[in-house]
Amino acid sequence: MNLKPPPKVNTDLPSEVFRQAVAQADVAISITDPHANILYVNEAFSRVTGYSPAEAEGCNESILSNHTTPREVYQKMWTSLAEGHPWHGRLLNKRKDGSQYLAELVIAPVLNDEGGIAHFLGMHRDISELHSLACQVQNQKALIESVVDGAPVAMALLDEHGVVVLDNQAYKRLVADLGVKEPAHQLLESAVPDWRNQLLERDNVKGFAPREMRVDRPAGSARWLSCSALPIATQDERADGFYEETPRHYLLLVVNDVTAVRQGQEKARLAALRNMMAEEEHSAAMRESLSAALFRLEGPMNIMTSAVGMLRSREPAMASALESALSEGRSHLEDLRQLIPMDTREAMTPVNLNEVLRDVLDVCTPRLLTNGITVNWQPAPTLPAIVGRPMQLRSTFKALVDNAMDAMAQKGWRQRDLSLTTSLDKDMVKVCVDDRGPGIPPELRLKVFEPFFTTRGNQGQHLGTGLPRAQQAVSDHGGILELLDLPGGGCRAQVELPLEGTFE
Repeated sequence: MNLKPPPKVNTDLPSEVFRQAVAQADVAISITDPHANILYVNEAFSRVTGYSPAEAEGCNESILSNHTTPREVYQKMWTSLAEGHPWHGRLLNKRKDGSQYLAELVIAPVLNDEGGIAHFLGMHRDISELHSLACQVQNQKALIESVVDGAPVAMALLDEHGVVVLDNQAYKRLVADLGVKEPAHQLLESAVPDWRNQLLERDNVKGFAPREMRVDRPAGSARWLSCSALPIATQDERADGFYEETPRHYLLLVVNDVTAVRQGQEKARLAALRNMMAEEEHSAAMRESLSAALFRLEGPMNIMTSAVGMLRSREPAMASALESALSEGRSHLEDLRQLIPMDTREAMTPVNLNEVLRDVLDVCTPRLLTNGITVNWQPAPTLPAIVGRPMQLRSTFKALVDNAMDAMAQKGWRQRDLSLTTSLDKDMVKVCVDDRGPGIPPELRLKVFEPFFTTRGNQGQHLGTGLPRAQQAVSDHGGILELLDLPGGGCRAQVELPLEGTFE
């Protein structure tokens, strides 16, 4: 047996100092012979076990055994001690009154001058309460994790650097559903664009009340999520934070999916919107058609007015009759002008263009299906709102989609793909409506924006052209509308609208 030599004792201190230190120590200490027979115990030993020194000394340490500690624990303990190594572990002990307690022990062999084991020094303390508290913490942690993971709302805990350090199963499902690495960042950017600086200020993390937002996915329907953020501060667990408090700050993001509720509301809203857009389109077509008629009638009337001037000196009677007819004609033209529907301007409000385009697609769905047109909807996951007129913008993009459908609805045309994309480019929101139709001939590229110009046949169901109105609406919002060729054929209607601008 290879035993370590005993440590050297500092002979400068009297042995009584060591005796008193052991006697007054707050940890239970016992000294036994090599067979575990107790030779000495201190006061702390008596307090923990209930055995007085007179009762304990001369007995074997086994008087403390509860006989429920697994045999393997004792085998490992004696193997280590026999090799001259200290042993550290936990045993379930029994007090004098029969009550049980969990003991944390350190047993070390005390060697003689020849290197053999002369005694065993045992130190132990009652850790029953500490063990109970640790178990309570673990149980509470397990219960909280189960509740959080089973919650129907998604939760993500972000540290002061914006890193997600804890989440639940609902949040993991959100990651898979939205197809983004960190939905928390995307949602926070939508709710508070400068969230890293505004919410995660050093030593002053801020939250916000529930805010509802729409998330559009390239594949799948839109999702409506209600998000709120709650600041949380925790104590510093490091030793150097004991006297100097340096709490850590976190932000808890809670995401509630309210899609089912909003979808029910959206059905009713979409039905009303479809009627409103049809009425608005009809009114706009009436205004354009009547304005075109008046414009075309004004030409002959002006010629007739010139003729009256020439006839007045030669044929006064004929000039008078013609002048009377002109007067009556102008009166009828004025009556016709009064029939033009009023163009009422909407109030300017924040508008999400993803929502506008989704409305347009929903309204156009029946016609898209009828014409066998495949739609590729690629919205930016989140878009900041612009300030605009919602109905006018819907009508504008519907006109662009209608023109794209008309281009591909020609008899015999097979490639019928419509693509709508949105993106954010610096301080502009860009919308592209791409069709794989025959495109627009170069000589008509500018002419299509002229009032009253149309390439549609007389048998079409649409009055007016739509493009001049669309260009005017985009211009009213301080934006730009361009028609561009697509590689491989087709046309792109590209609209750029400013996040902030001057509107008419």
